[in-house]
Amino acid sequence: MGRQRDVKKEMEEEENGDRFDLIILGASGFTGKYVLREALKFLNTGKLKSIAIAGRSQEKLYHALQWASRPNPPPSIPILTADTAHPPSLRALCSRTSLLLNCVGPFRLHGDPVVSACASSGCDYLDISGEPEFMERVEATYHATALESGALLVSACGFDSVPAELGLMFNSRQWVGPAAPNRVEAYVALESYNRIVGNFATYESAVLGVANAHKLQQLRRSRPRKPRPQIPGPPPSKGESIENQKKIGLWAVKLPSADSIVVRRTLATLTENPHGLPGLSETAEMVEKREAFWSSVKPAHFGVKIGSKSLLGIIRIFMVGVFIGLLGGFGFGRWLLLKFPLIFSLGWFQKNGPSEEEVESASFKMWFVGRGYSDSSTALQGNAKPDMEIVTRVMGPEIGYLTTPIILIQCALILLSQRNNLPKGGVYPPGILFGPTDLQERLQQNGISFDVISKNNISS
Repeated sequence: MGRQRDVKKEMEEEENGDRFDLIILGASGFTGKYVLREALKFLNTGKLKSIAIAGRSQEKLYHALQWASRPNPPPSIPILTADTAHPPSLRALCSRTSLLLNCVGPFRLHGDPVVSACASSGCDYLDISGEPEFMERVEATYHATALESGALLVSACGFDSVPAELGLMFNSRQWVGPAAPNRVEAYVALESYNRIVGNFATYESAVLGVANAHKLQQLRRSRPRKPRPQIPGPPPSKGESIENQKKIGLWAVKLPSADSIVVRRTLATLTENPHGLPGLSETAEMVEKREAFWSSVKPAHFGVKIGSKSLLGIIRIFMVGVFIGLLGGFGFGRWLLLKFPLIFSLGWFQKNGPSEEEVESASFKMWFVGRGYSDSSTALQGNAKPDMEIVTRVMGPEIGYLTTPIILIQCALILLSQRNNLPKGGVYPPGILFGPTDLQERLQQNGISFDVISKNNISS
C-alpha cells in the first residue's frame, strides 16, 4: 500500500519543467503501449536519455508503463496530462521536448491539434497515420508554418508506409544502369500460426476514409498538381481485379492503403529535388552520401496489393472491402460497421484488439516485383515491353504492434541523433527524409529484413 501511495503522489505532483528527448502522446492506447515498450529498450543506453509519456488519464498511462516494463519494475519517467481536445496542454508538451511521437488515432479526428501545436512551436513530430486525407491536409495547411518554425512533421512512420517506401527504394537500387524499372508492384501477405486480429482504430480509419473520400478529392483539386517523374516505357495496364502471382505463391487484390500515395509524394518531391532535401547543417560527407543515394534510386510506377495463399482468402478480403465501401458512405451504414466490427470485418477486427499471443504469432512478408528494361534506351522504341524482372522482399514481425513501433522508434532515434542532416522544417513523407540515412540498416538490426529474391530476363 505504501508503494501505491508513493506512485499516486508522484503522478499527482506538479511537473518540474524538465525537457525530454521525446514525449509519446497516447502511450496508453493499443499501439501506444507497444511504442512505449520499444522506446524503453533504448532508454539509458546512450541513445535515449529521457522520455515522458502523455495522455488524458495518468492512471491508464501508469498501467501502460507497468505493462511495457515487464518483467522489470517501471522506470521513473514523467507522466504528463494532455488532451487533443485541449490545445494549451499540447503546447505545453511541445515546450518540453524537441520531438513528439503521436499515437492518438484516428488522426482524422484527433491529429490536427497536435500537428498545429508542433508546427507553431517548432517541435518535430512523427506519427503512425495511414490516412491519406489527413496527411495531405497537414501538408497543405502546415508546410509553410513548419518551414518557418523549423518543425519537421512526418506522418506514416509505421507499417504505413516505411516498408513500402524503403522496399521500393531497395528494389529500385538493384536496377544497375543501363537497366531501369518501369513498374514495381508490392504484395503484402500477413501470416500467423494463431489468428490475425487487427487494431480497431485501423478499421475505424478505413471506414472514415470512405466517408470522407470526397474531401480528399476536393483537397487535391484545390492544390497545384505535383510534378511526375520520368519513367521509362509506357504506363502499365491496370491488370486483373484478382491476380494469381505464381512466382511468389499468392493470390492478390488491390489494397487501397496509403502506401502508394505516400510513395508518389516522395517521388514527386524527388522530381523537384533530384539530389534529395539538403540538411540543416550537413557535413560534406553527408552531402556526398545523400546525393549518391538518390542518384541510385530510379522512379517507377508503384502499386500495392494484399495477398493470400488461397483464393478463398482473397474472396474474404474482397468481401470486407465491399462491406466498407457500400456501408461507409452513409451514416447508418457507418454506425453498423463501427458497432459490429467483428461481423463486418469477418473476424479480422475487434474493439479489444488482439491478445499478446496473437500479436507474437503474427508476421508479414512484402514482396516487390519489379519489371523494366535491361537497357532503358530500348523503352524509347515504341511500345517496347519490359524484358527484365527483379523480385525483392521485406519481412518482419506483426505489422501493427511490433513492426510499427520498431519503425517509429528508429525514425525517432535518427531524428534525434542526425537532426543536422535533415531539413530545417516542413511536412514530408518519410521516404524523402529517411531514405539516405541508415534507417534500413537499423531496421535490419531490429528484426525487419530486406532481401533480393531473384533477377531474371523475361520474354517480351
